[in-house]
Amino acid sequence: MADLDETRQFVPLKIAVLTVSDTRDTTEDKSGATLVERIRNAGHVVAERALVKDDINAIRQRVKAWIADKFIDVVITTGGTGFTGRDVTPEAVEPLFEKRMDGFATLFLMVSHAKIGTSAIQTRATAGVAGATYIFCLPGSPGACRDAWDEILVHQLDYRYRPCNFVEIMPRLDEHLRRAKAKGATV
Repeated sequence: MADLDETRQFVPLKIAVLTVSDTRDTTEDKSGATLVERIRNAGHVVAERALVKDDINAIRQRVKAWIADKFIDVVITTGGTGFTGRDVTPEAVEPLFEKRMDGFATLFLMVSHAKIGTSAIQTRATAGVAGATYIFCLPGSPGACRDAWDEILVHQLDYRYRPCNFVEIMPRLDEHLRRAKAKGATV
């Protein structure tokens, strides 16, 4: 059974929040505000917060900059994961993934289905890893952000969560980039 191991010390992560929207500004960004509040309440650091339009290049540039920033451990986007013509967050972010996290999308769908029924199929929430940075793309509703954080991310981004969590494998996310070739290797 999953649980918190109080013998382990909490490790605060540095998390960037990106809201993707053509219609909101930072004063009207309830989804971003929901994430920021939960991140801080959990003891993590909000490294940066930004808002960009539903534009593949704008989204990709912001996320790429955060992946390259060694100070940022996690990127969470909100918005642009639906099916309308302007919903392009997965198209912008998924090409950046070195590894996809298909289990996140599946688990988010299960959590959403329990809350909103079959309407849960209207999301293209996605996640992956790039440059030793975790990236989660959530729908643009405060409820979806709340559900993703409260049911999944708060646990997986807490080093004390057992039997396993994302934090404990962070030091190994870029091992393929640091490992020297074996002596005599030809590849």
